[in-house]
Amino acid sequence: MSLTLYYHPLSSYCHKVLIALYEAGTPFNAQIIDLSDEEQREILRSHWPLCKFPVLHNSERNRSLPESSAIIDYLDHHYPGKKPLIPTDRDSAIEVRLWDRIFDNYVQTPMQQIVGDRLHQTHADMSGPRALLEATYCVIDRQVASRAWAAHEDFSLADCAAAPALFYANTLQPLPTALGHLRDYFDRLMDRPSVRRVVEESRPYFHFYPFADDIPPRFREPSNAV
Repeated sequence: MSLTLYYHPLSSYCHKVLIALYEAGTPFNAQIIDLSDEEQREILRSHWPLCKFPVLHNSERNRSLPESSAIIDYLDHHYPGKKPLIPTDRDSAIEVRLWDRIFDNYVQTPMQQIVGDRLHQTHADMSGPRALLEATYCVIDRQVASRAWAAHEDFSLADCAAAPALFYANTLQPLPTALGHLRDYFDRLMDRPSVRRVVEESRPYFHFYPFADDIPPRFREPSNAV
């Protein structure tokens, strides 16, 4: 097996890549990296000097690739599934990449700021990140009002980004009841087999997440539907 994913089972960006791998049914080795272990940090650093996960290593091509969006683009080209995660039509691909960036920059980023504040006990003013999440929720709600998936008729890179971003964001700033389209989209994401599998695999580590008590019970309890 030529592909190895260096990751952590609680990392939202790692979840994003795992969803893509499971969507395509691509075989790979999974190697957990504990950044508190210097030996494991060195393993990751040998593949990516900035020592951030996820990192995908292809032993056949002697190539190590960081950054979740770039990894999924690489996988979609070299190890495609039955349906591409990035459409071949250029305009459709631009739309998918746009929404990938929206989920990363306007959901993942404020979510991670709030989590980081709790982890490091900085007691900073998180009203800005929370307001950004609320505003972005409204934008997403309008986007998915008349479509099943975020940016394309089929599940795409954008949805790989959306699932972990919204999963964690919902524990910090719950999805508003009034935004029915967003909540329905979230349910579709969580019902996706690839997403359910990622949630199941990360469940044993949830107790390390600083907002673990805010994870809805349906995700904290084992499921047989994977």
